[in-house]
Amino acid sequence: MVQRVVLEGFHAVKHAVRFGGAVGTVVVLDRDRAVGLARSHAPDLVDVFERAEVVGRAEFERVIGRTHPTGVGALAERPAVEWAEAGRGAPLVLLDNPRNLGNFGAVIRVAAGLGAGGVVSLGDVDPWHPNVLRGSAGLHFALPVGRLGGVDDVRGTVIAFDADGRDLGDARIPDDAVLAFGSERHGLSPEVRARADLVVSLPMRPKVSSYNLTTSVAMGLYHWQLFRRAS
Repeated sequence: MVQRVVLEGFHAVKHAVRFGGAVGTVVVLDRDRAVGLARSHAPDLVDVFERAEVVGRAEFERVIGRTHPTGVGALAERPAVEWAEAGRGAPLVLLDNPRNLGNFGAVIRVAAGLGAGGVVSLGDVDPWHPNVLRGSAGLHFALPVGRLGGVDDVRGTVIAFDADGRDLGDARIPDDAVLAFGSERHGLSPEVRARADLVVSLPMRPKVSSYNLTTSVAMGLYHWQLFRRAS
């Protein structure tokens, strides 16, 4: 059964199309404005917005579910992901029971930008929840995104991030690693901590209590990128 997701806004549609998403009809409130956005922000996709269907505000809200400042939206098919087939030439980001949907989406966005091998989660939050998709600006389509059934489904060398771990600066992250990050409030679960092959900590100034989840993921992936280029 095909599952459809809503793409809210110009950037979500842009990213879904760029990364090969099965995007249906693009709807816009003002074609000239949408084409103008494409010319300034995505000249490779001008033709997509030239073919967009112009609708009234009521129809736009009926299709997309809400209005949007850019007046652009679309529906797309949610891609099926087989983790056994997903490319692992880059680390997989594992979120351990994330709770903040906006943060979850932002993690996907930064993971896409830094070339992660995918983003997976444990827990009851749907990684394709509309609020998560909104936070990623459609970059769910740039890399595999899904939910695992439990910690036993995790494959590969697990490097967990925690304030009590060894300094990340002394570690090297292999391309096939799984980088595990705990929830914003409770950190790593005992199950994921027990599964970890290595626990590392991010550098932090004294008296600063913590980083935002997205910042932590970005620092971990950047560390991988930096030393990968240097090797």
